[in-house]
Amino acid sequence: MDHLVFEVGLAIALIAAAGLISSRLRFSVIPFYILIGMAVGPHAMELWHFDFRFIESAPFIDFMGRIGVLFLLFYLGLEFSVGRLIKSGRSIALGGTIYIGINFTLGLALGFLSGFPVAETLVIAGITTISSSAIAAKVLVDLKRTANAETEMILGIIMFEDVFLAVYISILSGLVLSDSSSLGGVLLSALIALGFMLAVIIIGRKAVPLLNRILRIRSNEVFGLVVFGSLFLVAGFSETIHVAEAIGALLVGLVLAETEHAKRIEHLIVPFRDFFGALFFFSFGLSIDPLSLGGNAIWLALAAVILTLFGNIWAGMLAGRTASLSPKVSANIGLTIVARGEFSIIMANLGKEGGLLDIVQPFAAIYVLILAILGPLLTKQSKPIFNMLNKIFKFKDPRLRKEESKTI
Repeated sequence: MDHLVFEVGLAIALIAAAGLISSRLRFSVIPFYILIGMAVGPHAMELWHFDFRFIESAPFIDFMGRIGVLFLLFYLGLEFSVGRLIKSGRSIALGGTIYIGINFTLGLALGFLSGFPVAETLVIAGITTISSSAIAAKVLVDLKRTANAETEMILGIIMFEDVFLAVYISILSGLVLSDSSSLGGVLLSALIALGFMLAVIIIGRKAVPLLNRILRIRSNEVFGLVVFGSLFLVAGFSETIHVAEAIGALLVGLVLAETEHAKRIEHLIVPFRDFFGALFFFSFGLSIDPLSLGGNAIWLALAAVILTLFGNIWAGMLAGRTASLSPKVSANIGLTIVARGEFSIIMANLGKEGGLLDIVQPFAAIYVLILAILGPLLTKQSKPIFNMLNKIFKFKDPRLRKEESKTI
């Protein structure tokens, strides 16, 4: 522990350098944070007092990265609200089903066509289906799109994915780790995840007047402690019942967005969001060893990337149509959540624990790395991408169809 503080300081200095480079080049900062993390880590060199392997500090940096995910999703919830989410309930359910259905089917097709056994195919489908909520949140904030029309659907799909994840991991862990899966256990996991989300949303909305009174605190120090305590308690509790802690943070943000203190909380949280969020992407890069990437995994990952890009744009267009969004806005949905990250790594680790084929781990690392870098860049260029697609497919606004049908 002698060099812990120094290593953390070195990590922050590297992150700051990556941020400066990205701002000079006017690129999304996320790929730079990930790449600088990949450039160092366990495989890197030790130069005098500068140990770029981050051996002592890696667990601590990883923990701070987890906090970063919580702040990112909490802030995204603050920018939204429970009321808006409830109004869009039906279209979100349809959009989430479409998104999961398309991407999961394409993942299964990739696994079977590549000749993998059933267990490996199911793991690959899980890796390619679930988007990175942390990267999606960061992109929405950086591009100032939190108030955009598509954000309702994006948040809804993120929450829908978590319910799917709770069910799917229950099934997959049973098949991969013990060769069996209890239907009752799977249904219970799904009901607990869904029930928890609904309970927080419903109870939280009813409790808004009470929360307004509780949060009328003059001291900024005490106010911050109350807000942070609520965030970590709910997020931590959600993890104990197998709901992603990031979803718990999102739910707290959604509830507090309804209070009269939302702006004060937002002002308080922004510095923490940016600092810890940067550490998350850096720690994500630390977990990827570039020396282990290669072989047939590269070609499989490239094929998966192409399928995911196709599937996401297609799913985004269909999901947007269910909510009567314009084709341009619908394209933003698929591009914003195209990145894969923390959940895909969880799936790959499950395959490793189950003793599946060795290719699963490097495939997941390459696939996640490409989309984690490509996702933010594609989202930023969503307008020219849509214009190019529109020239080919000639999309028509569903709202115009409604108007035309009224005139006939």
